[in-house]
This record gives sequence, C-alpha cells and structure tokens, in this order.
Amino acid sequence: MTNPLLTDWDTPFDIPPFGAIEDAHFLPAFEAALAAERARIAAIAANPEPPTWANTVDALEGAEAPPPDGDLDRVLAPFFALAGADSNEAREALMREFSPRLAALRSEYLTNPDLFARIDALWERRDALGLSDEQERVLMLHRRAFVRGGARLAPQGKARLAEIMGRLSVLGTRFSQNLLADERGWSRPLSEDDLAGLPGHVAAAARAAGGDGGPVLTLSRSLIVPFLQSCPDRALREEAWRAWAARGATGGETDNRAVAAEILALRAERARLLGYPDFASFKLETEMAGTPGAVRDLLMRVWAPARAAAEADAAILADMMAADGVNGPLEPWDWRYYSERRRVAEHALDDIAIKPYLPLPAMIAAAMDCATRLFGLEFRELPDAPRYHPDVRTWEVTRGGRHMAVFVGDYLARPSKRSGAWCSAIRGQNGLRAPHRPVVVNVCNFAPGAPPLLSWDDARTLFHEFGHALHQMLSDVTYPSIAGTSVARDFVELPSQLYEHWLSVPEVLERHARHFETGAPMPEDLRGRLLGAATYDQGFATVEYVASALVDLDFHTGAPPEDPVARQAEVLAEIGMPRAIPMRHATPHFAHVFSGDGYSAGYYSYMWSEVMDADAFAAFEEAGGPFDPSVAAALERHVLSAGGGADPAALYERFRGRMPGPEAMLAGRGLAA
Repeated sequence: MTNPLLTDWDTPFDIPPFGAIEDAHFLPAFEAALAAERARIAAIAANPEPPTWANTVDALEGAEAPPPDGDLDRVLAPFFALAGADSNEAREALMREFSPRLAALRSEYLTNPDLFARIDALWERRDALGLSDEQERVLMLHRRAFVRGGARLAPQGKARLAEIMGRLSVLGTRFSQNLLADERGWSRPLSEDDLAGLPGHVAAAARAAGGDGGPVLTLSRSLIVPFLQSCPDRALREEAWRAWAARGATGGETDNRAVAAEILALRAERARLLGYPDFASFKLETEMAGTPGAVRDLLMRVWAPARAAAEADAAILADMMAADGVNGPLEPWDWRYYSERRRVAEHALDDIAIKPYLPLPAMIAAAMDCATRLFGLEFRELPDAPRYHPDVRTWEVTRGGRHMAVFVGDYLARPSKRSGAWCSAIRGQNGLRAPHRPVVVNVCNFAPGAPPLLSWDDARTLFHEFGHALHQMLSDVTYPSIAGTSVARDFVELPSQLYEHWLSVPEVLERHARHFETGAPMPEDLRGRLLGAATYDQGFATVEYVASALVDLDFHTGAPPEDPVARQAEVLAEIGMPRAIPMRHATPHFAHVFSGDGYSAGYYSYMWSEVMDADAFAAFEEAGGPFDPSVAAALERHVLSAGGGADPAALYERFRGRMPGPEAMLAGRGLAA
C-alpha cells in the first residue's frame, strides 16, 4: 500500500491529500521522517569542513529541500491539523506517542556539542562574515536557542533536561486530551419547557447539538455562553455553570489538577538547571516584557480601574436580581444573565437583534474585503481542494496576479474539535526555497446553523484569527525560523488584535452586516447602539482576563505551588477578586498555560499586545482613516512581512516612531481615569 505521506503530492498548491491519508499512514511515515531528520542533523554536525554560513545555518534552516519520504514537517503538518480540529481515539493515541519522541529529538538537537560549536564559532566571527541584519538576527536566535536549550550543561544536566522536556510533552498532551474528554463527556438534555425560555438561536443550537437525540446543552463555548446569558431558570444556569467550571477537575482519569502541579514543578526545575531563579524569569527573558516585574506592573495598572468598574456593575446587577425576588449574593451563574438584561435595557441591544446581521459567510467576506482594501489581497475559493473535514473551506490568496498563500477556514464547532480558536500553518513561508508560500489555517468553534449566525464576540474572534493569518500570508523573509508568527509571544497578538478594529469600522458594517434572509443592511440605529456599547461590561471582561494572567504569572514566579488550585484561590483573594466573576481560565482547564509551553508565564501577552494594537489603530485614525494606504503599507513592511527578522520593539518603533503607553488601551476598554 502506497503511503501518501511518503510520496510527491499531485494536489493544488501542494496541499496535503487529506482524502488519501488514513490514520494508519501516520506512524510509519513518522518513523521514516524522524530517522531521516536525525541523519540530516548528524550530517551537519559531523561535517569535516570548517563551519560556514552555508554548511551550518543554511543547512539547519533546510535550504536543501528533503525528499518527500524524509520530510518531518510534511508528515506532522497534516497530522496536527487533524489532531486539533478533528480528533479521534487513534489520533489521540498517536499524539501521545509522537509528543515525547519529538521532545527527545529537540533535546538531542539543542544539546549536540558539535552543532553548538559550529554555531558558536560563527557567532564569534560574525563581524567578519558580511551578514545582513536578518542573517545576524537568525544567527543570534539559533545560538540563543542552543544556550537556553542546555547546550552548555554538563552531561548529567543535559540528560536530566531531556527527561524533563520529554515528561512535559507527555503531560501537556495529557492535559489537552483530558480537557477535550471532559468537554465531550458532559451534556444535559433540555426539555421543551427549558427551550421555551431561550432565544430562538440558542434553542436552535441546542437542537443541532443533540441531533436526532433531542436538544442538549453541551460545554461548547459557542453554546454555553449564550445559554448562561439567556436562560431564565437560575437552578439550570447554576448546573450548567458548575459543569463548565469543573472541566479538568471532575476526578478520575481526566482530572488535570495533579497534571498541572507536576508541570509547574518540572518547569521550575528546568529553569534552575539553566541558571534562572524561576521559570517566569527564564521565559520572559526573550519576550518584550523582559521581566516578571514589568508584566506585573502592567497587569496591576489595569487591575485597579477594571476591578472598580466591575464592582460598580456588580452592585447594579445585584439590585436587578433582588428586584426579581432572588435572595442571596450575585453568583457567577448570574452575571451573564443579568448583564445581558441590563444591556438590553440600557442599549436596546441583544444577540437576538444582532445575530441575523452577522451571518458567517458575510463576516468571512468582510474580513477578506478589509484585507483587499488594506493590502491588495484577492481571495478565490477552491471548492475542490483537499480538506480534512467537510466543514472546511479553502481559498487561494493572490496579489497582482502573484500567488501569496492558501487560506483554510474551519469555523464550526464539533465534538472532535478542541475548544477555542487558533491559527496554524500547514506550511510556513520559506524564502530559502522560493517560491515557497504558506498554507494557513483558521480554526473557530461557532455554533452550526443555516447559515451560522455569529454573536459580536464571535465576529471579533473571526477577525482576530484572520489577523494572525495575515501575519503568515504576508510574511516575506528568507529564513523559515523567523517567518510569519515566529515572533515574541507578547508581539504575536499585535496583528490579530489590531485586525479586530476593522470589524467596528462603520463602513465595514454598512457593507457586510446584512440580514441573512432579506439582505437588508443593519439599521443605522442598531449599528449605532452596537458600537456605542463597545465598552459595555468591560469591567467583567478585563477582570476575568487579568486575574487569569496574574495567576499564571504567580505560578511561574518563585517556588512552584504544590497545590495550584489552592494557590489560585490565594492569589484571587490577595487581589480582591469580585465574588461573582471567575477567572476566564481556571487552573484545571487553563489550556493556554498547561497544554504546551507557548503561553506559560505569558498569558499576559494579549494585554501587552493590546497596548500596541490600540496605538497602532490610532495611526490610521490620525492619518487618512482606517484604510489609509500609507499606514497600511508601513504596517505590512515593518510588522506583517517582517516576521521575527528584528527585535519586536525595533519593528514597532519603525512603524510608529515610538513605543506606546497603556493609555489608549485603557480608553478603548472604557477604563481610563
């Protein structure tokens, strides 16, 4: 049987032939490609010639394309696309096998003394090599990765570090799979009486979630949040909220509390091995923030006005609850319900009125239209392109007739997809193998429908992930290690959060926010009320986010807690967390922090980037408006196309002329003094 993962692909734009790939193909292809990758690295390390840029850095960056039967990325890209967005038991088992073996490969690479010696020798001679700025940046990043990966450790330290990294990969996979299992494993049948009190779109989503088995409530965010906003039955809201809050802490095999504790202990040990006082100091060294103190300073500067706004809102909601004859304090399962009623009362605005004007196809078109007007990109759908699931849609992206990328959109919730939203690349941009353009994937979890109708938050999520996609699609660097979103964690959210601003541009809404049945534009008064309520409930939103970021920072600063859940409670008490607002991500389901290393000690990065995105959009407003061509060109040149080719602060200063303070961000959230 021919394994399609080990052959050339006769597909449009070299998209993986998903229709021909079976789960049984992955393990033998992985084995072959892993062996080939080890051989490739060994050959570079053992090269008897003195180290040169070509035989060391270019070689490590993959200047010579591997054959199809030896390309690890070619095997892993389709696998990870499936494992995240269309998982099953076979793929979950493969993930558990692949993760530690990939961690071992990474450890072998970073602790290889011959490889490090070659990189270090080039670094010492860098002034004589005639390097471009991009090349010097790439060399610095390679050397830094070796040093931070344990290249200077004694053999015993290298061995222990490899054990730690292998175990962390196992635990991260387990955390993610436990969370998915808990989300899949809970549902609550809803009676017709239950549905009678819900808006039509929420009832329809519950019917769709239950299929032939009747309407059910699930733990999909796209269903449970609107349910908590609209269900008048307080006892049912409490039952639903407690199930949602208990993900990862239900006892038994899927409980994540011990997993989180072990992850934190191993991260702390890793940092100490490498000479750092704690994991936060290690992790933040390479980010824009630099130190745990700088992160805490920003978060606490935002915390005070956010908490004050939330407490003022809580008093109003408690009065509304008391007027309903409900005794006792405002609880977490009450906030969304009464806040939504208050929004309707104060702004004459609710999802029932908004959603018909935000159908998914129109919002996709809006995001693409803004990219056309800003950056000249054109999108042509490829209905016959290979896809990993029937829900997936695919487009070719061009500019001036030149192929720029393939964009893949996977927007609908399903039990096989992990929760949340994300952007990934099946293939990244690579200037060493030009033309080598990316295949970029946006994944969301919107409730199905005919057509799917989005909430305002859903539409913002779509624009957010499309901003990440633009960062990948417009990337224009030589070296793949710095392409696209390969930037500091607290810089990577700048393009995505900045792109959200265009959803609120009145002319964008006028053009694209049209009723899914009649095609009529959103009424001007409704649009005005929608934009006028932009800062509504920002005390709640900011408190739930900042609390999560502070807990994450605390977990990784100083000694790791033996009981993270208990420490979480202590941190929340110390900062005066309002009773009725939970963390956005409690420890047992804090996937950003525990499913992998990306956002560990880095959940703050959304807000760090928000400081920049508010200031960056102000650059458009100060110029010719939201589609000013000169500002758009500067944004592309200095941010979107530059990848990690320079220090992120330098990139931003080239775009804006200076680094911003948080004032514009606070004003944008309605929290300015």
